[in-house]
Amino acid sequence: MLPIPDIPKPGLTTFDAKDPDTSYPPIELLRPPEGAPNVLVILLDDVGFGASTAFGGLINTPVADRLAKNGLSYNRFHTTALCAPTRAALLHGRNHHSVGFGMVTEFATAAPGNNALVPNTKASLPLTLKYNGYATSMFGKCHEVAPYLASPMGPFDAWPAGGVGFEYFYGFIAGEANQYDPALYEGNNPVDPPKTPEEGYHLTEDLADKAIGWIHQQKALMPDKPFFTYFSTGACHAPRRNGRTNTRASSTPGGTRCAMRSSSGKKPRA
Repeated sequence: MLPIPDIPKPGLTTFDAKDPDTSYPPIELLRPPEGAPNVLVILLDDVGFGASTAFGGLINTPVADRLAKNGLSYNRFHTTALCAPTRAALLHGRNHHSVGFGMVTEFATAAPGNNALVPNTKASLPLTLKYNGYATSMFGKCHEVAPYLASPMGPFDAWPAGGVGFEYFYGFIAGEANQYDPALYEGNNPVDPPKTPEEGYHLTEDLADKAIGWIHQQKALMPDKPFFTYFSTGACHAPRRNGRTNTRASSTPGGTRCAMRSSSGKKPRA
């Protein structure tokens, strides 16, 4: 049962704080079992399974290469071949139709399994972990909020820092964003980017800085509390290649950009 019910601690109730028998057990904060791991999920939009060098692809990903060499390579992640439904399935551990995401949020209807409304009987992964003592955070793209729910006045049930279970959110609520002048939210509040494009601002760098800063602060203040962090830039959702914008990127003003290079440093053909 979540949240985990409080365990009553019977004891003597006194009526005077100066009574020598006045004694209460210490407050015990909820924590996961000892050895519970930190979890960092990095989600890349619309990047093929064999795109990175970690799995034999052309895009040079040295950090992913080291992780794959020194750890496990999970190679049976099933996608829905669509952005928002895959994200909803990942965040809830369920079939995307069962959590209302038979289609991307912009095409949500009142039809069952296609309304972009997660039933209140289907708890999300971050909410479950939070209720078990994890610190939770999300950075980047959130495409699980239907347009008719994407108001800064709410309702926030489908928002990361609302009902989904992330204690901290920094990113954008949409399928795509301008990588140089995005519409950002911190928590449920709209905020301006810290710099302008002329000052060198880029969304991916900003998200990475925010995520690193949050993790450093979390481990400094609560080293005994593991974290679950979900990081999704959205930068490759509508990429430009060799100076040309594909049809998906051209539909978005100031479209997003994804740098693609082979391990030799040469750009692959568009």
